[in-house]
Amino acid sequence: MANASTLLSKENSFRRAKDKLARLGVTAGGIFVLITLMLIFFYLLYVIVPIFSSVSVTPQQQFSLPTSHNTALLGVDDSNTIAYRFSDDGKVTFVNLPTQSHSAEVVKQQTIMANPSAYAVSLPRDGMVAYGSSAGKVVVVKADFALTFTAAHKQLQPKIEFPFGNVPLTVTPTHEAITQLAISGRDDRTVIVAKTANNQLYGLSLLLPENVVQRAQGWQQHQFKINNAPAKIDDLQLTPDGKTLYVLSGSNLYLYKLTAETAFLRKIENIATGSSKPVAITLLSGANSLLITNSNNTISQWFEAVKQGQRQLINVRTFHFSASPLVKIVPEYYRKGFFAIQKDGTTSAYYTAERKVIYKEKVFNKVPTDIAISPKANLLVTLNDEHWQSYQVKNAHPDIGLSSLLQKVWYEGYAEPDYVWQSTSASDEFEPKLSLVPIVFGTLKAALYSMFFAIPLALAGAIYTAYFMSNKVRKVIKPTVELMEALPTVILGFLAGVWLAPIVEQYLAGIALGMVFLPLSIIVVGWSWSMLPGQWRSRIPNGFHIALLIPVIVAVTYGCFGLSPWLETQFFNGDLQGYLNHHLGVGYDQRNALIVGIAMGFAVIPTIFTIAEDAIFSVPVHLTKGSLALGATQWQTLTKVVLLTASPGIFSAIMMGLGRAVGETMIVLMATGNTPVMDWNLLEGLRTLAATIAIEMPESEVGSSHYRVLFLAAFVLFVFTFVFNTIAEVVRQRLREKYSSL
Repeated sequence: MANASTLLSKENSFRRAKDKLARLGVTAGGIFVLITLMLIFFYLLYVIVPIFSSVSVTPQQQFSLPTSHNTALLGVDDSNTIAYRFSDDGKVTFVNLPTQSHSAEVVKQQTIMANPSAYAVSLPRDGMVAYGSSAGKVVVVKADFALTFTAAHKQLQPKIEFPFGNVPLTVTPTHEAITQLAISGRDDRTVIVAKTANNQLYGLSLLLPENVVQRAQGWQQHQFKINNAPAKIDDLQLTPDGKTLYVLSGSNLYLYKLTAETAFLRKIENIATGSSKPVAITLLSGANSLLITNSNNTISQWFEAVKQGQRQLINVRTFHFSASPLVKIVPEYYRKGFFAIQKDGTTSAYYTAERKVIYKEKVFNKVPTDIAISPKANLLVTLNDEHWQSYQVKNAHPDIGLSSLLQKVWYEGYAEPDYVWQSTSASDEFEPKLSLVPIVFGTLKAALYSMFFAIPLALAGAIYTAYFMSNKVRKVIKPTVELMEALPTVILGFLAGVWLAPIVEQYLAGIALGMVFLPLSIIVVGWSWSMLPGQWRSRIPNGFHIALLIPVIVAVTYGCFGLSPWLETQFFNGDLQGYLNHHLGVGYDQRNALIVGIAMGFAVIPTIFTIAEDAIFSVPVHLTKGSLALGATQWQTLTKVVLLTASPGIFSAIMMGLGRAVGETMIVLMATGNTPVMDWNLLEGLRTLAATIAIEMPESEVGSSHYRVLFLAAFVLFVFTFVFNTIAEVVRQRLREKYSSL
């Protein structure tokens, strides 16, 4: 007995030790899961937070160097090492900006043209300066830099480039003095427009031929006169492609279309707003937008867009300033942002996609006569007489804000404000459109349509399998459905995009017919079965009734598909998609929400089915038998007892399926067309958060606005699934408390 007692004691101690280890293991596993979730959460925040950081302008180096005359162009190289200054007397000066190792000094100076009568500068990124003479000649120059390497270090060497040679170009055929200039140029086309003393406008286009042999001969020059010029010209601006000339005259803006050899007046727009008058024109990066400085101390943004079937110049937005007059506008090189400096030294930073000012401080005690921003928009260089000053600028993500992410934005070329996701383009001056609304909408749309497909099938299957089906058949059906979850979603997406989408497109009318007749046929078969004599119905064992429906479903489906071509010919002129588009305004994409609903619903069904079936099957038998013993039918017992008792598990099943649908990637990536449109149309495509991250993350530049917004999209997806699961758990607990008394 003593040995038996000792063995029992040891066994109990061993069992307690195992229980304790298991409890510790489960607890540690749960804690590590929570820690992992928290690490993911905070890492996403770590990447996201910088896009909402505030803008700052901090004074850095101050130095003095002698200068003469007024400045035509002040600029900085890409590395913020050398500043250059073109003066209105035809000279260019390169200055080394001071660092810890060396002080500021003039490294190069050169005369381009003696006593020019006019000058013009292109957009900052093009960096061209044109000097005009009293003889109607023009010299075009650019500041450039060569990087040289020695054994000790690398060195930046400034140089002057003459894109069209250092021989002056003849712009005015009469050799009249040039009083005003405009220049633009990029790649294989450059245009110069000159105004003469007698108020005539002349143009000179320089083209590089597409033919390789002709290109070797150099630039082709074409002179032309610009007729219908206004008597008074306040400002001239050329777009970088050289195809549009803007002439400001009083309250009117003249728009000229330029070709290689001629120009014609396209339209005249009155751009005065109320009692204010336009004062000057500034082109934003890309030159699709005009910034008009007005006499009432405002800046209005204008661009052309097709509205009501016509191309119009639209006043999109207006930026208002305090009483202190505006002095300068400094546009950025590549982004749609600019700095505005007022007479009292107040400096404001704007980005056109953001409705409000993103920075406003009194930076200068005395307003500089000249100011330049670096190509990377991280340095300001100012000049006041002989005093130079540099300022560090922290403005990494001006294009991202709550308004650009969540509200409608009026983008360049659009007829009205809209939600748009378009993150990349072939142009450096592309305006990123990073609204989260279209891809959040697409995520919800895909999840909703897939749940419309999955919930009825999964719950009906779970109810029938758990409550009506015999145990023998259930042991086959349940594992088979659960095995569906093992199918790789990439295979489902591939089949949906390559195999299912063409079938749906070909038999769209038949599928629409099947959506009506399949449920009706099932109801008719069920009603007919209930009308049969009991002795007939008893011949089929309980749980095998599904075998009666299978041939009906196959026959109805085959019939609907067979009728599809006939329906299209008889009622839709043989083209259902065309009929929907032309008569109902409903577009059709081959890879659409219907395809996603079917494919993703197929992937979600096993999740909902398994959890719901377990919940229904786990309802205590005594509840079912008690209900039947009291005279309730099986259907009454199912609806009033079984489903209510299993409702916590059923709701959890639906929410788990919804969470799976929201986070699905491969199916929506391959079967939706990935078009970020906001339309509930079942026959059009969509783009989801998960698909956007999968497509664009490999191509995004680390640390860029695009990169961080993709992390924000991941954070939104993380929050979605967390919220859905939390709601599911809260509702499940309440339902359990409500029906626990059963």
